[in-house]
Amino acid sequence: MGHVLTSVRPVRRTGPTPGTGAGRAARVAAACGLLLAGALVAGCRQDMHDTPRYEPLEESDFFADKRAMRPIPEGTVARGNLRENEVFYTGKENGELVDELPPEVKLDKALLDRGQQRFNIYCAPCHSPLGDGNGTVVQRGYKRPASYHTERLMSIPIGYFYDVITNGFGQMPDYSAQVAPADRWAIAAYIRALQLSQDATIEDVPADKRGELDGAAPAHAAEASHGGGAAHD
Repeated sequence: MGHVLTSVRPVRRTGPTPGTGAGRAARVAAACGLLLAGALVAGCRQDMHDTPRYEPLEESDFFADKRAMRPIPEGTVARGNLRENEVFYTGKENGELVDELPPEVKLDKALLDRGQQRFNIYCAPCHSPLGDGNGTVVQRGYKRPASYHTERLMSIPIGYFYDVITNGFGQMPDYSAQVAPADRWAIAAYIRALQLSQDATIEDVPADKRGELDGAAPAHAAEASHGGGAAHD
């Protein structure tokens, strides 16, 4: 019978030999790692997960004054409410209504367009798109507000409209929560334009634009005449 000879290479250890100094060091390092991991896990305990929770103005036995809500330190200002610009945020200067737009508000078409949009949303339901006070809400029984075209409101400072939007007047509630300060000025500017539109004369139109009005009038008259003739036939 033949014999099969198999060559077997001895296995060479690649790690530290048990009982040697390197092996002991590895075991110590592993033990330290486990201890560190255990400490980290223990540090993640949520010992405050059952802390009492209070609603605003609710009573608390923890504080001497029995109030869960703590007093606000004097001089505290809520974020976004540091309003040092009196004119822009109140429509007044030294307590008096201003008669001009604040310097921060640029009077241009974009401002009037924005004012018209906001006016139609928040003001027209009562004051009407013309500002005569006969809005759809009034037509359904609500008390009629004064027309913007009265002598009193035609001559009143523009800051008055800003102040009324901010604080309300009579039966009108304040709209400070619905209308931002910049939009209040836009509405006030549009009201002034609306007043002018109902009380303007040809002298109020720039000289270079008067020709457009002169040309528009005959055209409208011709259309009306043509329409009337057709109806008559």
